[in-house]
Amino acid sequence: MSVPLSPAGVRARITSLLPTRADLARVRRDPRRDLLAGLTVAVVALPLALGFGVSSGLGAEAGLATAVVAGALAAVFGGSDLQVSGPTGAMTVVLVPIVADHGPSGVLTVGLMAGVILVALALLRAGGSMRYVPAPVVEGFTLGIACVIGLQQVPNALGVPVPEGERVLAVTWRALGDFARDPHWASPALALAVAAVMLLGARWKPTVPFSILAVIAATVVTQAAGPDGVRPIGELPAGLPAPSLAFVDAGALGGLLAPAVAVAALAALESLLSASVADGMTVGQRHDPDRELFGQGLANVAAPLFGGVPATGAIARTAVNVRTGAGSRLAALAHAAVLAVIVFAAAPLVSRIPLPALAGVLLATAVRMVEVGSLRAMARATRSDALILVLTAAATLVLDLVQAVIIGLAVAGALALRAVARQARLAPVPLDRGDHTEEEHELLAEHIVAYRVDGPLFFAAAHRFLLELTELADVRVVVLRMSHVSVVDATGALVLKDAVERLRRRGIVVMASGIRPGHRRVLDSVGALEALRHEGREYATTPEAIEAARDHLELTGVLETAPAPAPTREAP
Repeated sequence: MSVPLSPAGVRARITSLLPTRADLARVRRDPRRDLLAGLTVAVVALPLALGFGVSSGLGAEAGLATAVVAGALAAVFGGSDLQVSGPTGAMTVVLVPIVADHGPSGVLTVGLMAGVILVALALLRAGGSMRYVPAPVVEGFTLGIACVIGLQQVPNALGVPVPEGERVLAVTWRALGDFARDPHWASPALALAVAAVMLLGARWKPTVPFSILAVIAATVVTQAAGPDGVRPIGELPAGLPAPSLAFVDAGALGGLLAPAVAVAALAALESLLSASVADGMTVGQRHDPDRELFGQGLANVAAPLFGGVPATGAIARTAVNVRTGAGSRLAALAHAAVLAVIVFAAAPLVSRIPLPALAGVLLATAVRMVEVGSLRAMARATRSDALILVLTAAATLVLDLVQAVIIGLAVAGALALRAVARQARLAPVPLDRGDHTEEEHELLAEHIVAYRVDGPLFFAAAHRFLLELTELADVRVVVLRMSHVSVVDATGALVLKDAVERLRRRGIVVMASGIRPGHRRVLDSVGALEALRHEGREYATTPEAIEAARDHLELTGVLETAPAPAPTREAP
């Protein structure tokens, strides 16, 4: 459906994306359960928000600002009742090179521009396009992100300064070299201990927030023992900064457009994927993809004003929200409110959290992102699915996330086209009366061959028809039954026209039957039917075309009475 261009139509479209009375009614159903779910999600989200803020390069305060501001706005205006939004590992992967190239102000500007792009996508009804992303691309994308998030934590886990560089593999290698030259084992021990507590605790009692317990324990140990080389987060502001647009540099907007498009694409992809996961974990919940893009757009427009990084829907936090019984968007809103209280009331305590502990949280998060069962099933499905998965994961690790998705979609599209093209073929027409073998032999004896064109006649398959048709020999009339053609494009129509003209130059008459009305316009546009229509060679049914072929041969005196050999291919 196209977007109305009139001011009234635009206003109506915006109104359709705003919260409704039905949303408020769902909030009132069981507020106590939603508030408890929101509190649980906030406990899980706190170390993740801090960790992703640090990993992005803008600091822990940026992660908290994003979780509070973007989390609240996406909860109110988003298209899912269960989605929880905030800073994510996937977005962090994209932000690191932007920080290196354009600095913190560039990241804030990119987030603002990405928010505007997301709102525009919502107005253009682009949310439904998520359904066209193949599952192997999503799985490969997730696997690649998990690897990148894990590698990004290596410097903080080892207690060394983060080396300069854009490629995570190179940065990780340099960090390992720095640690080998001057090893301090307290930091890696702390990171591994936190990760182990989270992973083993989740198996033992999944409902217990072991991430926050492990971080608290690590903070107590470092404050009491004070081991060498373990750095804390550092001082945090006791509250959110006043909203400001001082970071915007009008002269830099052109150079930031490409990163903004990449951030918007990732935010849309991850948010819609997360909302789809939430739908699958519940009964009766269905998100509105356009509203989700609208809510994420508003969240990303607002977060940079308070110093926050770009946000998306967070799969891990959304899953916790669903599992703890959330039933409405009040839970996600409560999660943001709890984090806001922590920012205003407990900033001095949060500032003492050791960076290796946050690295351990994110290492465990990366491990838990990998669904081994799903990967194994995808790899066993078909070779094409396995190839798409591996290529997307490798591109995510070596290149960047948006390029990885584009590569995955391109390979998936090419393999799908090849599979569809293989369905296209020429087959002898199955005759409807008498003995088929005897009837077909009779046609061959009369130098007539009848073929049924099956499947798509388009650019990826059309030349196969050209080769098969133009190599026919020992025939005088070719009848093409077109009623089983599923799709025709301009390339297919041109190739068919070329094949007909080549056969005519060899003195072979071509007749067609059963052309569908929907295909006639394409065939007519390139002149494929002009010769047939001019000579009266187009018929409604195949029996009519065969009868006309016999009449033609009788009139021209070519009709044979003795059996003729089956049609063969001409020698090259």
